[in-house]
Amino acid sequence: MCGITGWVGYQRDLTAQRPVIEAMTETMACRGPDDSGVALSPHAALGHRRLAVIDLPGGRQPMTADLAEGAVTLVYSGECYNYTELRDELRRRGHAFRTDSDTEVVLRGYLEWGDEVAGRLNGMFAFAIWDARSERLLLGRDRMGVKPLYYYPTSDGVLFGSEPKAILAHPAAGRVVDLDGLRELFASVKTPGAAIWRGMREVVPGTLVIVDRAGCRSRAYWQLTASEHAEDVPATVARVRELLDDIVARQLVADVPLCMLLSGGLDSSVLTAIAARRLRAAGGGPLRSFAVDFSGQAENFVPDDMRDTADAPYVRDVVRHVGTDHRDIILDPATLADPAAREAVVGARDIPAFLGDMDQSLYLLFAAIREHSTVALSGESADEVFGGYRWFHEPEVQAADMFPWLATTQAKHLTSPAGLDPDLLAVLDLDGYIEQRYREAVAEVPVIDGQSDHEARLRRMCYLNLTRFVRILLDRKDRISMAVGLEVRVPFCDHRLVDYVFNTPWAFKTYDGREKSLLRGASADILPSSVLRRVKSPYPSTQDVGYVIELQRQAGEVLRAGSEALALFSAPVITETVAADPKAVTLIGRGALERVLDAAVWMDRCRPELRIS
Repeated sequence: MCGITGWVGYQRDLTAQRPVIEAMTETMACRGPDDSGVALSPHAALGHRRLAVIDLPGGRQPMTADLAEGAVTLVYSGECYNYTELRDELRRRGHAFRTDSDTEVVLRGYLEWGDEVAGRLNGMFAFAIWDARSERLLLGRDRMGVKPLYYYPTSDGVLFGSEPKAILAHPAAGRVVDLDGLRELFASVKTPGAAIWRGMREVVPGTLVIVDRAGCRSRAYWQLTASEHAEDVPATVARVRELLDDIVARQLVADVPLCMLLSGGLDSSVLTAIAARRLRAAGGGPLRSFAVDFSGQAENFVPDDMRDTADAPYVRDVVRHVGTDHRDIILDPATLADPAAREAVVGARDIPAFLGDMDQSLYLLFAAIREHSTVALSGESADEVFGGYRWFHEPEVQAADMFPWLATTQAKHLTSPAGLDPDLLAVLDLDGYIEQRYREAVAEVPVIDGQSDHEARLRRMCYLNLTRFVRILLDRKDRISMAVGLEVRVPFCDHRLVDYVFNTPWAFKTYDGREKSLLRGASADILPSSVLRRVKSPYPSTQDVGYVIELQRQAGEVLRAGSEALALFSAPVITETVAADPKAVTLIGRGALERVLDAAVWMDRCRPELRIS
């Protein structure tokens, strides 16, 4: 797991540009605390920061194959879970290996298969290959978008990086955020290819970007497709379990300490149980697991519209049932609201993401885990794959022509974010922007002839979640985990599982009258009954009024300081919320304060040039 960056310029000699590429590389030191390297050639400069996970001494980058016709150089971020099989195949084809790393497998795979190497990889990855033989750059990204990759076309080439900050460190990259950038920021959708920064693009998941003297162009090497499902429910359940057993086994491979993120929900509990069994069968010690909780939450939890139950009792049930070496990370209001944590999160994400304590607690959890482990497995994305969110099961949402996460009653405020300046909201026209993005997304949905209207609508909902919503969460997970040098793997994003479950009928996904029926059925023999019965509960959020009090204090300081960020907000609304009785501040009001604080940090740290008129 690493950070990659680079600069291709066809009209200048880049061998003298070491300070620039080193500055770009250094912005991602947190992604790769173990090593740093650059490679310079006349028209390409590549940079790499390394988090060593597999073949600690042998996986240094950039990695180059020196050929008679010219050098081929790779910078690579991520993990290839089928690298041993690919290495064996390449050896049979005559390739010799100097290391045991998956990086060299990707490089040799390119030499053998060219651009088709991406489609042979099972994993989470982003890579850049400079082929001096043709003076051509190839950028590639994994199918689900687990690992990020951005690029910025220039007059004579391109800049690229795992994160926007690497590109923005180059003097040719502008920091302009215009109305479309703000729309993308505030609309709670993630448009494929879009970035907040004007002129910058994101490599679409499952896509290759080719750069040569003719410019930049892209092509998809993978996408969700529709096919008839031939198996019955028992066979489907068995196949899901078979896939999960194989996926987890592959993702447990690491040369560094590994652990599980355990929330007590179905998703993380399934992975924890499978992983613990696998380690025991291999003669290993107990699996390490971690959970986040808040001081006083166990005693004072109150069910609300989003969360029916607290996590802690279910975490304890799984720990007893599976036998993990478990640790709870307990956070108090002052720690959650610490400005240093907010600054770290905004700096990691390059945007004000406006998720408040859910982002800060994730950062603090990951930082605590990193003291013990370098790799963690997460249950992220199971809800998108198996249909776990409540919106999948609400008839009014199923019938709505809207992104489902924006069609729920609880989400209505997302299309008109509280606290934003009303004049700005009018100019942004978020409703119109969301409608346009929705129509574009629906036009992509693969269909099966003869489907009922209900089945077609649920297929569409699944597609939107797998190609739009999940990418918001995966970006959050990657950027915050890598801010502390923690690699988080997401087994439910294995494309074999995604492809298979996407094409199962909706009736199969709910065959027992519950959400995520296929996952429950596939794990019924390895989980405690309490977890199997538990209703979906989102990532936890503190209910402590002390957190609101601290938000009010900090937002008051922003008001008094006259932050440039206030240009985006309604001063009367923020002032009123700051002065309100903390116990009377709603979640929407709390969100307004968090937006102001995030935006203030963003303006100070990332220095965007806002073009809002």
